[in-house]
Amino acid sequence: MTTKAYPRLGETLYTTTLPNGLTLHVVPKPGFRSYYAVLAANYGGDHRRFSLGGEMIDTPAGVAHYLEHKMFDLPDGDNALNLLSANGADPNAFTSGSITCYYFQCTEKFEENLRLLIHFVTTPYFTAETVQKEQGIIAQEIRMGEDSPGSAVYYNLLKQLYANHPIRDRVVGTVESIAQITEETLYACHKVFYAPSNLCLCVEGDVDGAAIEAIAREMLPPEKAELPVADFGPEEGLLPQEALHRECMAVSAPQFLIGAKFRPVEGEGALRQRIVAQLALRLLVGSSSRFYTSLYADGTLNRDFDYEADFSAGTATVILGGESEEPETVLSALNERIAEVCKTGFAPDAFERAKRASYGARLRGLEDFDSVCVSLASGQFEGYCPFDAPGLLDQVTKAECEAFVRENLQPERFALSIIEGKKAEA
Repeated sequence: MTTKAYPRLGETLYTTTLPNGLTLHVVPKPGFRSYYAVLAANYGGDHRRFSLGGEMIDTPAGVAHYLEHKMFDLPDGDNALNLLSANGADPNAFTSGSITCYYFQCTEKFEENLRLLIHFVTTPYFTAETVQKEQGIIAQEIRMGEDSPGSAVYYNLLKQLYANHPIRDRVVGTVESIAQITEETLYACHKVFYAPSNLCLCVEGDVDGAAIEAIAREMLPPEKAELPVADFGPEEGLLPQEALHRECMAVSAPQFLIGAKFRPVEGEGALRQRIVAQLALRLLVGSSSRFYTSLYADGTLNRDFDYEADFSAGTATVILGGESEEPETVLSALNERIAEVCKTGFAPDAFERAKRASYGARLRGLEDFDSVCVSLASGQFEGYCPFDAPGLLDQVTKAECEAFVRENLQPERFALSIIEGKKAEA
């Protein structure tokens, strides 16, 4: 295993790639009682079309999420969730547009739980009966999401921004799309996307890296499989498909999101772009920014306001929003503030404060084993290591943040999604 120390963070990272292609990250925490493990697949809801062996393959929307639901079933009739819980572990899983993660936290029987995790994630077991039964469960989840204002305002925004990329569609799929999923579909996608070469195992706790590697070698097949190549459709333009979208639902206060696309950087510059984007947004619309404090003071915004630079499955999107009776006023104020930044830049003292705040947030994040392990897996698939972020943050300049705003946040690039209350009938 290769070893890289981060003395400034007080962390050490052990990394190796097995002959079968599995990447293993281990963060030792001597003296800690808690253990955390994540086995992640480079496979999410957006990986619906891919090529393998020269053949292009299309799958229904929702397969990655469907697989996540069914992977806990074992051939002997047991359920991995029950087995892990009986061992004192707290297990779960999630599927996003770009990744599927299976994980557990425990304070005892770690190696036994780790073997269970690897075993159930790499042991597919589906029958026509269980797949059909799951369709009803997931269909109910889909309908609940359709009734959620928070989900509606988010996916409406993505549809406004993206014309073709599958990010515009819900990770869970639709009732119609999941009806097309069979046990053969699940077996085929598991074989492609759950091969060790497409997985990453991340562990944090009072563990020995060599012992973790030995378990992974023992539990996984030695062969290295071909990696699938995702096809997310034709390149998207930078302008939204629809600038404004309104929908009426049962809400106590209007919800809104403002979004804009930008081009993601791949390779060595990926992590720096993420740091610059997040720092620029902190300066522009963060809780200490002139934009937020003025709109909060006059009641246009409340504490539910939030922002992010989201990178998922080859996309990069600025998203900000919350609750407001005047979403269009918020967008107008945002454009005014951006115009000011383009003319005069950010104040040097505000930039230094934002940098220190960002550094502090990253340090606090190291306290959460789950955050560390998931970010290591995500970074592995995106080509960077999150432990390098504080060092890169030191290098980021005010000019880079100003350039990010100037180049990516022009008024014509924004889309505004609004969910407002239903009008009372006269």
